[in-house]
Amino acid sequence: MTLATVTQDGKPDARIVLLKGILKESFLFYTNYESRKGTELETNPNVCLVFFWPELERQVRIEGNVTKVSREVSKEYFHSRPRESQIGALASPQSQKIPDRKFLEGRFQKFTNQYQNKEVDLPNHWGGYAVYPCRIEFWQGRSSRLHDRIVFERDTSSSWEKFRIAP
Repeated sequence: MTLATVTQDGKPDARIVLLKGILKESFLFYTNYESRKGTELETNPNVCLVFFWPELERQVRIEGNVTKVSREVSKEYFHSRPRESQIGALASPQSQKIPDRKFLEGRFQKFTNQYQNKEVDLPNHWGGYAVYPCRIEFWQGRSSRLHDRIVFERDTSSSWEKFRIAP
């Protein structure tokens, strides 16, 4: 899915992340909290998710707010990942400048050696986010650009209003 955030100076920023689950009416993804996206989410929790299936001419847009998931939920997911991915989360200072690829490979080897025959610890700088939606739009492409757009919007009472908008 595409995750759109906002930089500290108000500029949009988007990237592809993996949807890893749905929990208590929220959409889950995991990342390095010290990455660019992590610092943007810390500053401004308003996000937009986009799922797009061009072959089907379908799109789903989700607007909402993020919160960090519990350490227990993050740990459970972290330990379900391949061991190399766990070590990669320790080795990579995500979004930071590095001198060259050898630097990254050296850190990977260092942590591989450190955790040989041991469970990899969940880093403090890594975990999950839950996106709680306040607006969901379903878009279906149609001929003559008369697309269908159906919106569900949460009102103040936590119920959802459904309506159609023009393409």
